[in-house]
Amino acid sequence: MSLFVVLAIMLTLMTVVALTWGLRRGAARVAIAVTLLVPVLVAGLYGLVGTPQALDPAERTAPDSLDDAIVRLEADLQRDPRQPEGWLLLGRAYAELARFDDARDALARAAKLLPEDDAIQVEAAQASARAAPDRRFDAAAVQTLRDVLARNPDHQHARWYLGIAQRQAGDDAGAVVTWTPLLTLLDGAAADALRTQIAAARTAAGLPADDASATTAPAPGVHALRVRVRLEPAGASLPGDATVFVIARQPGGPPMPVAVQRHPVSALPLDIVLGDGDSPMPTQPLSGLDTVELVARVSRSGDAARGAGDFESAPVRVSLPARDPVELVVPVAAAP
Repeated sequence: MSLFVVLAIMLTLMTVVALTWGLRRGAARVAIAVTLLVPVLVAGLYGLVGTPQALDPAERTAPDSLDDAIVRLEADLQRDPRQPEGWLLLGRAYAELARFDDARDALARAAKLLPEDDAIQVEAAQASARAAPDRRFDAAAVQTLRDVLARNPDHQHARWYLGIAQRQAGDDAGAVVTWTPLLTLLDGAAADALRTQIAAARTAAGLPADDASATTAPAPGVHALRVRVRLEPAGASLPGDATVFVIARQPGGPPMPVAVQRHPVSALPLDIVLGDGDSPMPTQPLSGLDTVELVARVSRSGDAARGAGDFESAPVRVSLPARDPVELVVPVAAAP
């Protein structure tokens, strides 16, 4: 099957995946996911329009699943590996299926073919860390992020990931320096969350609090919530692909969260800010409530719904607005 047909089919399949995921995370996430996926797929289709093979009925047989589409794309790339858009699409498809090693390798091929594309370079570096057993950025990935920032100091993802890599390496002061310029590029809940991370890095580095980067308490009427999540015991072992969900619900109301964030387990201990931007349903924002119930869940499956083998904090009820951070402790001592 030609890459034209495979890309067309995967465009449909992966857009459905993005939309399904977006329904859990809110309309803004849908827009982001589709914005990221569709241009790459359309570019691949455009480059191959008019390919005679695409007119062959045998080549137009639809795959039965995303797995089948991946197999056909793999075969096409084996025949002609000089297709960066194909490797990029394949890497993202692997990531959707949690095949992180394969995603790393495919995105590395795309990055090698497009060395000046900063977005792909950063995505390849992030995929490398995601595939590592400890979810750490290795020296090569860190150098890639530094190279991107040298070319484009305003590249937000490169700056964010480099700060994470620095904190992983114990260079908390370096993370403060790397992250602080991001504050001028962000606003709202994203800026608040970054200030929390910078404040945590300053504390870990033994630096004095800085008014420009420290997180301030929400102003009256702004129902943002600062939340800290940690494990008990702190060094508890968890699967590297586990996911942390921080969920705010209406006490006694429907089970649908009014705000939720998802983070890799490697991000623990976690300091975040929950706000209206984290609401999966715009009709029920966090700011519309006077009281919420908070819970943190470590999910082995990556699903926000409670599953067997998951670990969950005790729920904490909070009156809004809340000026002080809320701490959620996830006990894992009795892990099976």
